[in-house]
Amino acid sequence: MAPIEVKQYINGEFVSSDDNKTFDIFSPYSGDCVARGMLIDANMVREVADLFAVSEATTVDVDKAVAAAQAALPAWKALSPQQRGKPLAKLAQMITDADAELAQLDALSLGRPVSTYFDGYYAATHFRYFSEAAYPVGTSSLNTPGFMNISVRQPYGVCAAIIPWNAPLVFLSKKLAPALAAGNTMVLKTSEKAPLSSDRVAAMLGEAGFPPGVVNIVHGHGPVSGQAISSHMQIRALSFTGSVRTGRAIQTAAAASNFKHLTFELGGKSPALVFADADLDHAARDTQHSIFFHSGQTCMANSRIYVQKSAAAAFVDKFNALAAARKLGDPSQQETTSGPQADKAQYETVMRYVEEGKKTGQMVETGASLPAKNGDLFVQPVVFLQQPEDSKIMKEEVFGPVVCINTFETEEEALKIANDTEYGLYAAVYTKDLDRAMRVAKGLESGMVGVNCTSPTGAWDMPFGGYKQSGVGRESFLLSMDDWLEQKAVFIRVEGLDEAGTGNTTLGR
Repeated sequence: MAPIEVKQYINGEFVSSDDNKTFDIFSPYSGDCVARGMLIDANMVREVADLFAVSEATTVDVDKAVAAAQAALPAWKALSPQQRGKPLAKLAQMITDADAELAQLDALSLGRPVSTYFDGYYAATHFRYFSEAAYPVGTSSLNTPGFMNISVRQPYGVCAAIIPWNAPLVFLSKKLAPALAAGNTMVLKTSEKAPLSSDRVAAMLGEAGFPPGVVNIVHGHGPVSGQAISSHMQIRALSFTGSVRTGRAIQTAAAASNFKHLTFELGGKSPALVFADADLDHAARDTQHSIFFHSGQTCMANSRIYVQKSAAAAFVDKFNALAAARKLGDPSQQETTSGPQADKAQYETVMRYVEEGKKTGQMVETGASLPAKNGDLFVQPVVFLQQPEDSKIMKEEVFGPVVCINTFETEEEALKIANDTEYGLYAAVYTKDLDRAMRVAKGLESGMVGVNCTSPTGAWDMPFGGYKQSGVGRESFLLSMDDWLEQKAVFIRVEGLDEAGTGNTTLGR
């Protein structure tokens, strides 16, 4: 096999960046520079002598990608949904066939354990669904005398997506699939931390049947290529998943340029409420998986758990036993259930929060063991008890395997403290009382609520997104198309419809 070489994918070709600059990718597990000799196949990662690096996109590269997308737009949007669906369906199958390879690529670049890798299935499902779902429905009306009025849905044109590093293939698919099915052409920017699996998908696009320029994938850092995308005057819609801080910068850039349509899925500080009548074994199993399955590096992980006081001791014992049993180690091995933090910066950020938490609450040693080797960027599962509600670790997103477990007495108190946050992405409630479950679900200020389940549990046909600073807009099979299609009202004067002679020149205003 040839060594990995990550270049910009623009107008159907892999090209170096305009200034030929590159950046390195380091394995968070081994510490090796991935840009110095790594080969991937479906079963293993092995060293080779060749050198390669990741091409760093410039503003010129973004301009080229936008120009390619603009040139490809007329022919692509003129196709029928069925014709646009053919390459989407082919890409779904190609991703399925490459699932093991894609899992190893993300294990290499960001430390994601292959044992928890559902991303290939997720991506293939999205491309397959939207290959047959792109029949946007307009409306018609005869309510204005003398007129036949209709609304139509049309693609925005050149659109963009900026995806995060923690689950690159998930976010690539949930943004590209509906946008392309709707008839838009796309420029997608990967995270500088995890470009490898997206680059592998880029290599599939031509064979899948996408015409040059329909999909363009660039790699680089936010302050350069991300800023160029956010402020580009020819990009009409942009979907972003990532931090609140970056989302705010994108919104500012969009407002200062062309008011492009924005969809955001941002951070979370998700609460799980466990009542005394809940199945504690089930609640402990779910909640520890939510916060620890990707080393806490998920936006909707339940990083705050509130347990009714009478059940707290039993719950904490069960939770800690499960945390202690997690297998930390080589993410490329099936027995590993927790990998390292994605890079040194992420590790250091998590450890700073841990030190802050020690100042304000009680830290419990769960007993999970660090790997015997290559353990530098691993964080053992961290459990804090009875943190003050106004403490930094209770208010800010840590994005690591750190959970705070506090107690409550009443349903009213539980809702009050759960909602005392600027985030509102995912919340959960565990109880056998159906009436209580419905009351609490209604009262939680969150875009998604799990009843006797928690994140990452979801449903593709349900809205995905958050309240407050956790996002703007929603994504799902049934809703995603809305953010990639403009609406147009067409007013058609028709002779003979105004039989009563009361034509309304104000068109119903």
